[in-house]
Amino acid sequence: MAITAKFKVQRVTDMGWDDGTREVELTPDYAQGRNADWAKYTPSGVIRMTVNNPAALEQLQQGQAFTVTFDAE
Repeated sequence: MAITAKFKVQRVTDMGWDDGTREVELTPDYAQGRNADWAKYTPSGVIRMTVNNPAALEQLQQGQAFTVTFDAE
């Protein structure tokens, strides 16, 4: 069973490394009733990723929202 959740980029932090690596922190997006199906019982969450792919970092801008799917194999 897959679980989907809407997360938005809360913070992008430069790690200070020569390769441009950034830590990206995403938190749940509750705007307009988003995440209501799962947030009633699990009202919080944080996703942190270390990213050094320039193409990905162009997409992962502060305030940008994404749908995240958790799918068990």
